[in-house]
Amino acid sequence: MSRAPLTSRDWLGKASAATILGFTLTMALTCTFAALCATDDDVFSAQRQLAMWLASPIWCAILGLCFLFRSGARAWGWLAFANLLAWALYVATRLLLG
Repeated sequence: MSRAPLTSRDWLGKASAATILGFTLTMALTCTFAALCATDDDVFSAQRQLAMWLASPIWCAILGLCFLFRSGARAWGWLAFANLLAWALYVATRLLLG
């Protein structure tokens, strides 16, 4: 089975998947981090601030790595699957921590 080479073809599909689904994935990951690490409801606590400032590097990493997918459809599919897992983890975290 031969693999298709990585090309710059379909960059719009890859970039749009990373922009839209990458943002929602970033929100799920930072919300989970904030739920796990926060000790109080103060939005100015160090844990909440760290969660807020982690959003940019995570989203930038997703935007940069999206071009490693073989096609735009694969990017949409894998990022959608990652979103489902990340949001399920967030919901489970919120349910377990109360």
